[in-house]
Amino acid sequence: MRDGAGVRILGLDPGLRATGFGVLDRQGPRLAHVASGCVRPTGTDLPERLKSLFEGVAEVIAAWQPAQVAVEKVFVNVNPQSTLLLGQARGAVICAAVTHALPVAEYTALQVKQAVVGNGHADKVQVQHMVQRLLTLTRAPGADAADALACAICHAHGGQGLGALATTGLRMRRGRIVMAQS
Repeated sequence: MRDGAGVRILGLDPGLRATGFGVLDRQGPRLAHVASGCVRPTGTDLPERLKSLFEGVAEVIAAWQPAQVAVEKVFVNVNPQSTLLLGQARGAVICAAVTHALPVAEYTALQVKQAVVGNGHADKVQVQHMVQRLLTLTRAPGADAADALACAICHAHGGQGLGALATTGLRMRRGRIVMAQS
C-alpha cells in the first residue's frame, strides 16, 4: 500500500516442498486479500532447493511489496531430521525478507490458529474455512496458502509492530492465551 493509510503484510508458511504465501492489506480493522499461493522450490539437492525457495520468496516480495512479514515458527516433530529441514526452509524465507529490509515477526502454529479460529488446536480445514470467511474469498485457499494467510491475519490482529498485544503477564496454555500465575 503506497498511500500510507494502511500496511501490506506478507504471511509465509515455510516448507521444502511448498512454501505458502499470503498477502493482505490492513487498513484500520479491515483486511483485504491481495494475493496468495505457493512457492515450489526446484532442484534435487538441499542447497539448490533452498536457493530456489529464497529466490521464489524474493520474487513474491518484489511483486507485492509488503511492508511487514509474518512467518510461522517451527514446531518440533517426532522426526528430528524433518524439524531440521523445516528450520532450513524457514531460514531461507526469513533471509529473503531481511535481504529486502523487511521486519519479520514469528508466530507459533498455536498462536496463529488461536487468532484465526479461536482454538489453538484447530485442524487445517477449519483454518481454511475461517480464512475464507475473514477475507470474504469466493472459495477456500489451498492448505499452504491458507496457513500463510492465517499467519498474516494473526499479525494484523495484534502482532508485533501493529498495535501489538500487551503480553506482560500472559502465556499460552493449550492453545489459548491466559494470565500467567505468580
